[in-house]
Amino acid sequence: MNASFLEKTFHDVFFSAYSTVLKGGFDEPFYLAKDPQGISQIQYRYDYPSSALHEVSHWCVAGYERRKQDDFGYWYAEDGRSLEQQKEFERFEVQPQAYECIFHWACAMSFEVSVDNLALPDYDAKPFRNAVLDKVRTLIDSDIPERVLTYAEALYTNHYQAPAASLLHHLRECHENYCR
Repeated sequence: MNASFLEKTFHDVFFSAYSTVLKGGFDEPFYLAKDPQGISQIQYRYDYPSSALHEVSHWCVAGYERRKQDDFGYWYAEDGRSLEQQKEFERFEVQPQAYECIFHWACAMSFEVSVDNLALPDYDAKPFRNAVLDKVRTLIDSDIPERVLTYAEALYTNHYQAPAASLLHHLRECHENYCR
C-alpha cells in the first residue's frame, strides 16, 4: 500500500470539514494542532502506511477539544515502560488500535497490534491482541464512529472499487479469517 494513497484519501474525505492533512516523512509521529496557515497536520513516520493509519486512528479518537492541542494534549511514555506502565498503555491503546485494524483491512493491508515497547522482549501480547480484536468485532457489530467509518469506506471503495455498503461484510470476513 502506498502512503500517498492514504494521504490523498484522507485529504479528499476530511480536509474541507477539518482543515487537517495527513503528512509523512517525519522521524517521529506528531499531531500539530495548527500550523501558521491554520491547518492541522497528522504527521507520521517516514512513508510507513501503518504509521499513517495508526496516527489517523488517534485523530479519530480525539474529540474536538483534544484536536485543538498539539499531540492531542497527551503525554506519551516512550519505549522502556515497566510491565505496569505497559498494561496502562495497552488500556488506552485498545480503541485506536481497533480503529487502525479496521483501516488496514479496509485497504487490504495486514494488521498486527503494536505493544510499542522493546524493553519487554518476552512480553506476551496475546491478551492485548485479543482485546483489540474483541473491540473490532464490537465496532463491526454495533456502531463504528462516523469519522472511522467515513475513512474506512473511502479506503475500501478507492482500493477495491467496491460499494461502501459491502465494507461491513468485508470487515466481518477479515475478522473471521484473522481470528482463525
